[in-house]
Amino acid sequence: MSTGATARALVSLPDVGLERRVDARTAEVLRRRRDAAFWRRGWVLRRALLFADVVGLTAAFALAAVAVAGAGAVAGVYEAAAFAASLPLWVVLANLHGLYDRDDERANHTTVDDFVRVFHLVTTGVWLLFLVPLVLGVDTSAGGRLAVFWLAAVMLVPSGRAVARASCRKSVAYIQNTIIVGAGEIGQLIARKLMQHPEYGLNLVGFVDTDPKERREEIAHVALLGDPSRLPEMIKLLDVERVVIAFSNEPEVAQVELIRSLRDLDVQIDLVPRLFEIVGPNAAIHSVEGLPLVGLPAQRAARSSRFLKRVVDVVGASVALVLTSPLIAFIAWRVRRDSPGPILFRQARLGMNMREFTLLKFRTMYADTSDDEHREYIAQTMSSDAALGGNGLYKLDRTKAVTPFGRWLRKTSLDELPQLFNVLRGDMSLVGPRPCLAYETESFQPHQLERFLVPAGITGLWQVTARANSTFGEALDLDVAYVRSWSLGLDLRLLLKTPFEVLRQRRSTA
Repeated sequence: MSTGATARALVSLPDVGLERRVDARTAEVLRRRRDAAFWRRGWVLRRALLFADVVGLTAAFALAAVAVAGAGAVAGVYEAAAFAASLPLWVVLANLHGLYDRDDERANHTTVDDFVRVFHLVTTGVWLLFLVPLVLGVDTSAGGRLAVFWLAAVMLVPSGRAVARASCRKSVAYIQNTIIVGAGEIGQLIARKLMQHPEYGLNLVGFVDTDPKERREEIAHVALLGDPSRLPEMIKLLDVERVVIAFSNEPEVAQVELIRSLRDLDVQIDLVPRLFEIVGPNAAIHSVEGLPLVGLPAQRAARSSRFLKRVVDVVGASVALVLTSPLIAFIAWRVRRDSPGPILFRQARLGMNMREFTLLKFRTMYADTSDDEHREYIAQTMSSDAALGGNGLYKLDRTKAVTPFGRWLRKTSLDELPQLFNVLRGDMSLVGPRPCLAYETESFQPHQLERFLVPAGITGLWQVTARANSTFGEALDLDVAYVRSWSLGLDLRLLLKTPFEVLRQRRSTA
């Protein structure tokens, strides 16, 4: 079921005078939950992930036993029994690593985000299996099997978790009915983002606000549920699992009391921080005598970190070029065959410290296409109030200018493969802000110039989390958020998520 911003019928609720109307999707979700034995997302996912972990560990143990011969049948039986007895400890260790409680809290949590924790879990568990017999003085020759078990578990456990999550997303239990408190500019911005990401499984039920702002066209169908004082009643009636507190006209004291009134209702509460524009994904919460403080990381990475990022870029780009060289040759042949003009599209872009470089892409448009239309579109989409295009995206629709093969290249993002040469030359990085055009900077806000503190990237935070679902101004703010939150771990997560996002975008535009 899509949560896109399409016109959806409104249906009346036979309730106790509570307004009023919700859209047909919410009514359908409520009906399916009444008709089925219903559990919530957290309950289902925790058990599905636990089952996936047990299956993955067991499969890894079986693979290790087959790959490396044991000391005999009897010893093999004892080892299998010992492993089975240790499974509850593995589950406890996974729980200590926070592997079962993230999905209920974080709407955008994926298996890629689990990988480092799974790696720590398996590594710690294998070391314990190796050290405990030594401490107890038990003679063991299982070192080879433990090595195979470790390698297999690192691959099989995340794979099992990915399958478990994919299965749960098909269930009505995965959907979380969501209410946004505050129907102003920020609340409507959040609503639009939620509806553009159906993979989050958040069904927007409506807004709660005493003085709502006029709604944007693409969210005009979202219900206005009334006064915040009735929010607890709405949560029970509409089976709401998540409440997003955006900026509203309510006094802060009233908002605090409202949040406190929700604490006993078993709902996930998400707060939009007042200075959300400068709080990035890697902001840390610490405290002074119990008073929470949000710590913003330093904007400039250390020299050693920049060196390590460059090493990853060179190694990654080299390996990628070797692996994709047959595909690159095929695409070059098809581009030349598809329409007259050069194989590569060369364009001046701005990289780190606004240094100009020549970006390489496979040509996807007919030769000598003017950029005047693109200049005008960039200026129009700087504001978050910008209207969606006719294609339902914040992306310039230039169908007539794109070649037939170019359309396929753009859908798959394979037109960007030549940028691997830009990475090797040091013009770009594998991960970073989108390389922008010089005339685009004419519309920049001062803080958006921070995106030039790091090299431009083939993929990045904007490409993975929003792409054409955000305005140009919002895309720039995502680039700034990446710069302020950079870490090697963030780069690796974005690299791992990129193929899945490309496949998802391709399915959604097919």
